[in-house]
Amino acid sequence: MKAVLDIMVDFFTGNGFIASFIVVGLLCLVSDFISKKITKGRIHASAIAIVLGLVLAYIGGVVMNSGVDPATGVQYKKGLADIAMFTGVGFLGSSMLRDFTIVSTAFGAKISEIKKCGLVAIIALFLGIVSSFVFGGVVAYAFGYKDAVSVATIGAGAVTFVVGPVTGDALGATAEVITLSIAAGVIKSIAVMLVTPVVAKKVGLTTPRAAMIFGGLMGTTSGTTAGLAATDPALVPYGAMTSTFYTGLGCLLCPSVLYALTELIL
Repeated sequence: MKAVLDIMVDFFTGNGFIASFIVVGLLCLVSDFISKKITKGRIHASAIAIVLGLVLAYIGGVVMNSGVDPATGVQYKKGLADIAMFTGVGFLGSSMLRDFTIVSTAFGAKISEIKKCGLVAIIALFLGIVSSFVFGGVVAYAFGYKDAVSVATIGAGAVTFVVGPVTGDALGATAEVITLSIAAGVIKSIAVMLVTPVVAKKVGLTTPRAAMIFGGLMGTTSGTTAGLAATDPALVPYGAMTSTFYTGLGCLLCPSVLYALTELIL
């Protein structure tokens, strides 16, 4: 048994990048199982995976940030990535691959399709981003964050949990603020997943056009698609289409125009 463990440790430490894919794959597998078997599909696997990832990050931070590298005498600063078996996670979670996922998602949408919904879908996109940003910024300010960078980053997190870290990275926000922005986006995503099936018929969310407007207002692709899937699977592609544009547009507006306005106001 000890020999097997030694082989596994050697493999993970010697092939950090490959090992990181295995770790993330197992995390996604567990998340998918929880989503399907425990929540019956009401909470999307991606949201569960993000929550589990944040838990691992917290554990890694608590365990490693109090330790010192015996070889160099320098205090650990990378959290989970400081553990030899998980060094590849630091690269896999870098801004490069994060931005790659944004671009790859956006490639699945076509501007010609969104035009079929008309001007109202475009208005919904801008209205959804601005309203979420303002709400997140007001909450951040109420909890004591007075500088424009922190307020804008947390406000962007309320847009989606992808836009938050992109904005924070661009503006030079602290790790604490970026983490809060992700948490805000995750909470929003889960809320949209749970509430959508309950209120869908009451608000008229029964047609493709309504689904596109809903996706533009809510954004958070994982929350929108999961909520629409629980409502009517036929509506998912339409909601996903505008929510995909929502993420991309949010990554453009939040670190630029909306941040400039925030700085002007504060």
